[in-house]
Amino acid sequence: QVQLVESGGGLVQAGGSLRLSCAASERTFSPSLMGWFRQAPGKEREFVAAVRRSGSRTYYRDSVRGRFTVSRDNSKNTVYLQMNSLEPEDTAVYYCAAGLREDTTLVSPTGAYDYWGQGTQVTVSS
Repeated sequence: QVQLVESGGGLVQAGGSLRLSCAASERTFSPSLMGWFRQAPGKEREFVAAVRRSGSRTYYRDSVRGRFTVSRDNSKNTVYLQMNSLEPEDTAVYYCAAGLREDTTLVSPTGAYDYWGQGTQVTVSS
């Protein structure tokens, strides 16, 4: 069973930056789609960003576009989320996810993903 392990979360002041990483446990694991979601207390899990296998196609929710950058290194089976200009509203547990289907057209639904990490806490103080 493939495991996704996130790292890089923490406490940061508003306007600061963090870089999240998510590594897959198996070197041969090559998902078509890798994404990041977040869940704040009392709220539903929401899509943040995603990247296709080639790395050339990326997707973002409107509120993070221009501040966050998603990328992946297939040689390391790792996906990254660079978060700049963080705001208190970005506070949440961040989860990475991997989708295997090649024909996925909608990247924001949780149902597009087959594997999930355990999450890493990001707290942005004002």
